[in-house]
Amino acid sequence: MPKIDAPTVAEHREARVRALLDAAHDLLVEGGGRPPGLAEVAERTGLSRPSVYQYFRSRDDLLEAVVEDMFPRWSRRIDAALAAASGPGERVLAYVRVNLELVADGEHAVARTLAQEAPAASFAARNRELHDQLLDPVVDALAELGAPEPAVTAELVNGLVHTGTRMLTEGTGVDDVVERITELLGPYLGLAPAPTPE
Repeated sequence: MPKIDAPTVAEHREARVRALLDAAHDLLVEGGGRPPGLAEVAERTGLSRPSVYQYFRSRDDLLEAVVEDMFPRWSRRIDAALAAASGPGERVLAYVRVNLELVADGEHAVARTLAQEAPAASFAARNRELHDQLLDPVVDALAELGAPEPAVTAELVNGLVHTGTRMLTEGTGVDDVVERITELLGPYLGLAPAPTPE
């Protein structure tokens, strides 16, 4: 029987899977989104390539597991940022900031690669599910502020996040992008006076 590094076989397996998922995620970030092979993931974790096959049947199997692992991590980070905000307008801006911080941290490159490389059906379904789940608190915040069509307005806020993502990839800093978006959204959210034209 192979040596295990945990009190139980189940905990040993869980630790190995966690190490493999973390290694695959880190390699996706470091590679600018290039999908790693099982040999690279094995090397990063100090396992032999045949050992990886005890946990994942193929690269597609590993990438699908990364998809399943990634979305809850994003969700927890966004939920924490929104929970720390003091009011509905602040929650909307917290959503903008944390999403742009995820982009700056390399998560956008990971998501883009997974959209291209992971089994399409599973990624598309999970991506739509996450999108809807993450926008729900923004819709609620906008409804609280009296937006006539909060779901539509939430999608427009998300459009600003997508534009901010492009600006980040072109070299603009997170704080600068958030400041520009806040200038646009602040008056609507009741957080700042509308700028006076010069």
